[in-house]
Amino acid sequence: MIHFVVHSPNDSTGVVVVEGVQAGQELTGWVMDSDALVTVRAVHDIPIGHKLALADIQPGDTIIKYGHDIGRAVAPIGRGEHLHVHNVKTKRW
Repeated sequence: MIHFVVHSPNDSTGVVVVEGVQAGQELTGWVMDSDALVTVRAVHDIPIGHKLALADIQPGDTIIKYGHDIGRAVAPIGRGEHLHVHNVKTKRW
């Protein structure tokens, strides 16, 4: 079962595509560009459509989703953690 999708192997985040992801759950992701599978253990419950960290991310690091810069980390984010407004901000402001 595919739990999240990733566009490029260089992405730092994947997008959850199923309901009910729970902390501690082992998730399978599909990397669209390479047709590869990756696994990540969820640290938090993550709602459908929200982002999941694929690697450890430090404050100030650029977040890459679907091959594009979508903002910067404003707090440390560990592999498998939920990325959202509490730890990622746009670079516009």
